[in-house]
Amino acid sequence: MKYTIAVIASGVDEEYQQSILSGIHRYAAQHHVNIAHFIAFGGMLNNPKYDMGEYNIFQLPNFSLFDGVILLSNTFSSDLADEISKRIRDAGVPAVSIDKELDDMYYIGIHNDSAMEQITRHFIVNHNVRRFNYISGPDDNTESIARLSAFRRVLEEYDIPLEPERIYHGTFRAKDGRRAVESFLKSELEFPEAIVCGNDAMAMAAILALETHGIHCPDDILVSGFDNIYNAKNFSPALSTVERPLMQSGALACELICRHCSGEYPPRVQELNAVPIYSESCGCGCSSGEEIPIFKKRNYQTIEKTNREIARLNQMTCSLVECDTFDEYLDALRMTVLNTGCEEFYLCLNDNWYNKQIPHEAGYTGELQPEEYTVKGYSKRMIMPMIYFDGEFHPTESFSSDKVLPRLRYETDNMRNMYFVPLHFRERCLGYFVIVNTDLPIRSSLFHTWSINISNSLENLRKLLCLDEVVKELDKLYAIDSLTGIYNRNGFKRSSNEEFKRCIEEQKPVMIMFADMDGLKSINDNYGHKAGDHAIRSIASILQECCLDGEIACRFGGDEFFIFGAEYSSEKAIAIRKRIQDSIDICNRNSGRPYQLSVSIGACITVPAPGSTVFQLITIADNRMYEEKNKKNPSKYLKQNL
Repeated sequence: MKYTIAVIASGVDEEYQQSILSGIHRYAAQHHVNIAHFIAFGGMLNNPKYDMGEYNIFQLPNFSLFDGVILLSNTFSSDLADEISKRIRDAGVPAVSIDKELDDMYYIGIHNDSAMEQITRHFIVNHNVRRFNYISGPDDNTESIARLSAFRRVLEEYDIPLEPERIYHGTFRAKDGRRAVESFLKSELEFPEAIVCGNDAMAMAAILALETHGIHCPDDILVSGFDNIYNAKNFSPALSTVERPLMQSGALACELICRHCSGEYPPRVQELNAVPIYSESCGCGCSSGEEIPIFKKRNYQTIEKTNREIARLNQMTCSLVECDTFDEYLDALRMTVLNTGCEEFYLCLNDNWYNKQIPHEAGYTGELQPEEYTVKGYSKRMIMPMIYFDGEFHPTESFSSDKVLPRLRYETDNMRNMYFVPLHFRERCLGYFVIVNTDLPIRSSLFHTWSINISNSLENLRKLLCLDEVVKELDKLYAIDSLTGIYNRNGFKRSSNEEFKRCIEEQKPVMIMFADMDGLKSINDNYGHKAGDHAIRSIASILQECCLDGEIACRFGGDEFFIFGAEYSSEKAIAIRKRIQDSIDICNRNSGRPYQLSVSIGACITVPAPGSTVFQLITIADNRMYEEKNKKNPSKYLKQNL
């Protein structure tokens, strides 16, 4: 049986994560191991609610379904790493943490401190630097802490002061390099001779920011980075930095899981060495990057590929945003999925992903309830409206979310690289999608935007569906009587109008039946208005249930109702009248109420004349109903409203 390993990582579009994942994939391909990546893009948009939605994907994996887990622990917060590690321990599966030591897990570390010490000492001894500034990563990141501590130790060793204002605390992002330079320029302290950076991304951004102020590296200032990423090698000036064995750490993590599963128990702690590289940004050596012709060709290929991806992304955005129904949305998304060249794709949505309202327990009352939606975790049942594998799309399924994916452990001769990606709008969890055997998630700089597009378009569709629902509810308030649930005057007019016109054109007879409830005032006076309302609802229900031949029942107002029927006959009128009376008799016998229900009914059957209205016939039916009551005055409601 193949092993299936879960990988937990954030920010897989960055070179650090990509290098580690490349090592994992290389080992997995050689040893036929399946990898299920649970990936987030947290901490990138400076939006805490958005980050909640991204990191929620880490709540998804049921770790007992996997043979082991690899955590890129430095790509998310310590609190989140601790929470995930607890769930892994509860599942009882082996786990490896890379670059951050966690209890009871295998740990792969890289000696950051010795390499940082060497590069700092190099600045002091070889370049006679005595005035340093430092751009740090996150204060709670173990790598960041180790690098800054090593830097401080060397300065203390040489009695070089380091004022707190000379340290900028960032997040390992390029923007921190720019912001740090602006902060240093505003400082009243003398400008540094060298800036040591916690990683390459911040170092390159800092060099570019310095140049905008006329300060050039290495002529005016020395700069170093850390990680030796591809761009650092091919930057100008090429960065003095630290080479870290990231691919090796990824492959080793996968190996440790497999050895443990096969009954071996390798040493828990594995530490690898980092090597300082002295290059142009500190005035040493030449660039170790690619030769110019090779770099130009690779740069052209990258630009060309990015342009193609942008074109597809724009096409995807337009096709998804134009959808008015969920079926249209799925059709558009199918085309998008096929364009990726993936082998499998699964759209997994919370079963409440587009819920708009919570109805009252006693039934609809015309009031929308506060909206509820999932923020942490996923609904117990997931719906899978899009399933793609073996080159075709398959019917919708549903499954329990603790299974993560029905085909998670599907046996195949090929290695499966699965990517579980969150779908959300801010903190609102919509679900997730799974894309299998494509390099899109880690090779495309636009994959994050690609996934945001699916989330945002799904949220737009959700709002559209909810808006349709609200319009329907408003339409009910316009056309439906709130007390009885049958048509009011507006609803009656709208629903009967077309049939009435047709009967005029075809000279077919119509029937208007007027029903007036007897004794409502007596019920209200003797038993209260709640009893009166109940009596009105009972009569309305009886009239509605007796409309068996396409008739339309309506509460005209107060205790008055009428029924419209197209292509009608006196036999039909007698039959419906009998059904009404029989139903009232049954209700009176079985209700246990202290009062009796009763109605007076009058009907008019005629072929309507051109230009006439249904309400003109109601007057005739009303008069006939009052003949039954031995009254001559027409209804007060008719006087007011006709």
